[in-house]
Amino acid sequence: MTTRRQGYTRMAKPSTKRNKWLSLTFALVGVGAAGMFAVATPVEWNVGALSDGAVGAVREEPHEEEISYGSAPHIGTPEPMHAIYMSQCVAGTPSFRDSLVSLIEETKLNAVVIDVKDYSGTIGFPTKDPRFKEASLANCGARDMEAFVKSLHDKGIYAVARVTVFQDPFYTNAYPEQAVQSVSRPGEPWEDYKGLSFVDVSSRDFWDYIAVLSKEAYAIGFDELNYDYVRYPSDGPMKDAAFVNEKKAEALEQFFAYLYSEVHPIGAKMSVDLFGYTAVLTDDLGIGQQLERTLPYFDYVAPMVYPSHYNKGFAGLANPNSDPYTVVFTSMKEAVRRALASETSVATLDGTPIFSEEVVPATPPTAESPGSATTTKKVATGLYTKNVHSKLKLRPWLQDFDYGKDYLPEDIAAQIQAAEDAGLTSWFFWDPANKYSNLRAVLNGKIP
Repeated sequence: MTTRRQGYTRMAKPSTKRNKWLSLTFALVGVGAAGMFAVATPVEWNVGALSDGAVGAVREEPHEEEISYGSAPHIGTPEPMHAIYMSQCVAGTPSFRDSLVSLIEETKLNAVVIDVKDYSGTIGFPTKDPRFKEASLANCGARDMEAFVKSLHDKGIYAVARVTVFQDPFYTNAYPEQAVQSVSRPGEPWEDYKGLSFVDVSSRDFWDYIAVLSKEAYAIGFDELNYDYVRYPSDGPMKDAAFVNEKKAEALEQFFAYLYSEVHPIGAKMSVDLFGYTAVLTDDLGIGQQLERTLPYFDYVAPMVYPSHYNKGFAGLANPNSDPYTVVFTSMKEAVRRALASETSVATLDGTPIFSEEVVPATPPTAESPGSATTTKKVATGLYTKNVHSKLKLRPWLQDFDYGKDYLPEDIAAQIQAAEDAGLTSWFFWDPANKYSNLRAVLNGKIP
């Protein structure tokens, strides 16, 4: 059972270089060591600036003629939105999926997030584009996905398609040259400790692959595209990993801009999942994720603020997992502040440096110098301009699974209350087993 979404890593000994109120370090920053390596890319790739300003690896070979898609009806995004996750395998098991649909119908839930491409890289519904032929329904999935989505709409349930992006061992098996490369095994994909490989963030062919898959999912009725694993890899021998572009945060933002330009015009809502620590830290965590770089390109941003995935010292807690309320509130309150801010320390692609004026005092004349009048000079503040975004753009992923302790209904209720107290209205709940026994109890008013 997968509980550690997006490769969260237990943090090492607390650092004194972080803000004292956090008292933490993030083990993922260690992946920066991989930046010492260069990648030998295939000759047919054009690695450099693209016409739209992105940087990527482009195969200079013609794609097949674009397929025309119809579009099934869609429903509007609910506000507030309260959603649960449904795996690809559950979506393909009518009795199991129907039990979750009943849970939604009988409670305040009004949306469901369904895997259309999961961590394995396989696709969970029938597709039209030939590039998806081998991956489509190769493992789990629903052959009747379009009809299932329509049945959700008939019940007033908002349908979100979850797309696991750069972790894709199925794709890297077919196109190993587009994978994050192994330094010790030239020409072979790098693998994490679970044997899973990642597509290199700079693979422009893969950008197109994700955009086309998104369009197919929207065409069969999904109302929103939710992108997960939008990051550089972690949880593996990082010194053995080599990337095309070591400027991780910039490379990811270029992908976001491309995805927005391809998917947003068709009318689909877009959301993205981030490590929980992106809510409170401004560096890219060694994986390229920064909150400010996602806000312009997605309708909704979802930090995964699972209390079990925070380290000792966070918000002054000896054991963050014992206080779900404080973890979620502290994280999302800071995320709200940053969304509403008009300036940031993060140098995004469209951010303009902010300068202050500093007075330069006059100097009296001397035998050697005529002196000078009082003047001013511009001094960089280290801050950049940023658009203000609604706090309702933030939708946290909350935890309903056991990890580090047995989660109880009161833990679920505490997380919901924390999100609301931070000024938010919407949330997702994650249970990899798709049981939601604690959430079910809370929604049915059965809290001790």
